[in-house]
Amino acid sequence: MAATAASAATRSYSAFPTPSPTRLSPCSTPLFLKTNQKPLHITHSKNPIADVISTHKSSTGSENVPFLDADDDDKPREECGVVGIYGDPEASRLSYLALHALQHRGQEGAGIVAVNNGVLQSLTGVGLVSEVFNQSKLDKLPGDMAIGHVRYSTAGSSMLKNVQPFVAGYRYGSVGVAHNGNLVNYQSLRAQLEEHGSIFNTSSDTEAVLHLIATSKARPFFLRIVDACEKLEGAYSMVFVTEDKLVAVRDPYGFRPLVMGRRSNGAVVFASETCALDLIDATYEREVFPGEVVVVDKDGVQSLCLMPHPQPKSCIFEHIYFALPNSFVFGRSVYESRRAFGEILATEAPVDCDVVIAVPDSGVVAALGYAEKAGVPFQQGLIRSHYVGRTFIEPSQKIRDFGVKLKLSPVRAVLEGKRVVVVDDSIVRGTTSSKIVRLLKESGAKEVHMRIASPPIIASCYYGVDTPSSEELISNRMDVEEIRQFIGSDSLAFLPMEKLQKQMGGDAPSYCYACFSGNYPVQPTGKVKRVGDFVEDGLSGSVNGGWLKESRTAAGVDVSKLEWKKEIFNS
Repeated sequence: MAATAASAATRSYSAFPTPSPTRLSPCSTPLFLKTNQKPLHITHSKNPIADVISTHKSSTGSENVPFLDADDDDKPREECGVVGIYGDPEASRLSYLALHALQHRGQEGAGIVAVNNGVLQSLTGVGLVSEVFNQSKLDKLPGDMAIGHVRYSTAGSSMLKNVQPFVAGYRYGSVGVAHNGNLVNYQSLRAQLEEHGSIFNTSSDTEAVLHLIATSKARPFFLRIVDACEKLEGAYSMVFVTEDKLVAVRDPYGFRPLVMGRRSNGAVVFASETCALDLIDATYEREVFPGEVVVVDKDGVQSLCLMPHPQPKSCIFEHIYFALPNSFVFGRSVYESRRAFGEILATEAPVDCDVVIAVPDSGVVAALGYAEKAGVPFQQGLIRSHYVGRTFIEPSQKIRDFGVKLKLSPVRAVLEGKRVVVVDDSIVRGTTSSKIVRLLKESGAKEVHMRIASPPIIASCYYGVDTPSSEELISNRMDVEEIRQFIGSDSLAFLPMEKLQKQMGGDAPSYCYACFSGNYPVQPTGKVKRVGDFVEDGLSGSVNGGWLKESRTAAGVDVSKLEWKKEIFNS
């Protein structure tokens, strides 16, 4: 009956519009289609219940070595990156390379789940991709279908068990999932699931998705995903793998990026950024649409509009900081966006200077744009060390600004006696900026003028970015002049919000600016971030709590009212 209903849905609705070369349109009406693409073939297991083999690796060393956590970046942190590959005999190795390209999205954990003859095999570990995987471990992950994940999290003893992809068995087989984003209704979902007997092993909101899939009554499998996603609120770009299918899904607002590509042998690839496609010789085809479910199996590629929404709200910080400059994100070149932001700063906040430098690496492209527009030479006044881990043994004689000095080395020949413009992508707490200004002046800079290639950050993010509480954000507590005095620069200017939106052109309404405005497209429910909170995937906690009343303001469309769902589920 399920197959009959799916066929009926195929006849009832039209296909997606042809993707434009720039911004892709969101789903406007629910639909289901099969694309006329060449089918892909793999050998499947006849056993409906797959064996799940899970190998875990921890790369941590001795526990009792004194150290200093010298992570002084003071930046919002992208929680993770995902990849999925179908139809390539070296799927796990290609996933490994793709995760390497996405390493900037998460450095504290990595994992791959591969499917071979209907068996899901998993390997996860703490550390960089190159630390978790080697040749012998990848040899244990055969198969032509795989998903992968890189993760950033707060440090803690529970870190390893939260490393994705997660794999779970349920009555019809096994499923693996890798998730980029954050579910704002996670705590209420978890409470409901636990009330009905679900047992959670991690503090990750992704585990709730697996429970929802397992308890769904829908058939076939991809409709279980649809059923589960109807209950989710917030940001999610996810890839799933079963014994015979690869599924990619993106939330109706399209908060986090997810792109689709294809290798010359026909293998289909999904990834958080196009830079991952480039490394494995996959050609970019399009974004996964906001609200879309894409199913890849031996019959080809199928697409389903999950939940229509009139206006996407993609994360603007992907263009400001998170994504690599060589990526195309949300249909735009990240490099061109950042260069334009720097040019705007030079026009809106000019200053007499002798040299323009960047806070590497994320400030470099904006600094190049500023320098060209201002007609002032760009030089490397700060050199970043790329060989620094997260923890260091500190000498007994305390060194001032130790963490910043480990990562950033000033070039005195560039700075001494000069009026310096230093371009950075953002200011969060302001602590690192003050140390950088002091470092530059101690190295002989005559003047230091700070230019920030984003508007002031005044609000926390709840859509998959680890930001501090609003009370800890310096722009939420001080005006620009007070911040300038705090960091010690001779002048300070931010990218004006209206100029940022003007630069994004007709796509401006399709971006989320909540961190700059405090206006949330999807209201967070349950706990909100307070001073001293930790954020580990979907679970946040603090000493004093900080609870919000349940709110569904600005939530997504109630898909239960859509006729197509009734047609499929009730047939």
